[in-house]
Amino acid sequence: QVRLVESGGGLVEPGGSLRLSCTASGFSLDVYAVGWFRQAPGKEREGISSINVSDDDSTDYATSVEGRFTISRDNAKNTVNLQMNSLLPEDTAIYYCAAVQWPSGQYNGLVPEEYSIWGQGTQVTVAS
Repeated sequence: QVRLVESGGGLVEPGGSLRLSCTASGFSLDVYAVGWFRQAPGKEREGISSINVSDDDSTDYATSVEGRFTISRDNAKNTVNLQMNSLLPEDTAIYYCAAVQWPSGQYNGLVPEEYSIWGQGTQVTVAS
């Protein structure tokens, strides 16, 4: 069964850090590009970070998170991680990961329509 599972969400104070993980089962993530998205109540889903397939590994970040969030692969664990530092209350949202196998040359990792496999999401709440 092909599945993505997010983990690592929770409640953190402003200025704190969390590391989200996106773990694949039923397929190998190293030949998939992976994106992280988030959706806050009443807002559209926002692409925040992406990483291309393992022989490229180029990354992209939304301006809202650049310099605070870092995406990386752990192929041994079939996982893509999102390290989130200096968290702000406006980072509160449900965070989703998504994957697509061998994306096209026009791949834009922050666009949800690029992806074919989605996880169920994990809640991140930033509050004091």
